Amino acid sequence: MTMTAYLQTMERGDLDAWGTPEDIGSETVEGAPECAGSFDLGSPDDPVFGGLYSVTKGKYRVTYGFHEHATLLDGEVALTNEATGDTVVYGPGDSWIIAKGTPVLWDIRSDVARKSYLAVTTDLPG
Repeated sequence: MTMTAYLQTMERGDLDAWGTPEDIGSETVEGAPECAGSFDLGSPDDPVFGGLYSVTKGKYRVTYGFHEHATLLDGEVALTNEATGDTVVYGPGDSWIIAKGTPVLWDIRSDVARKSYLAVTTDLPG
């Protein structure tokens, strides 16, 4: 059993390079964002997985293939729900929940943004 802490005061270590948004099933809209991350609980093949994710400045579009709860640790991002047009700007310490199937435009406004996340791949009742 493990417990992983993601603290504002912790050193920011290197994450595994995940490539471009296209490499993770997304579409680059502006700039040349690069993605990196870690799987600290499970893997995308499991019904639940989580870890860290970072991305450099730019914009990309993704339709979520999982439910996600995330907290931004570093940087600033604007997330637009493309189904409703609603946009929210997030900074360090802010959190969100995004339902599976939601189309989201990511606008990374800082040089780098980093989040901790927990993803659930199974469908929820209702």
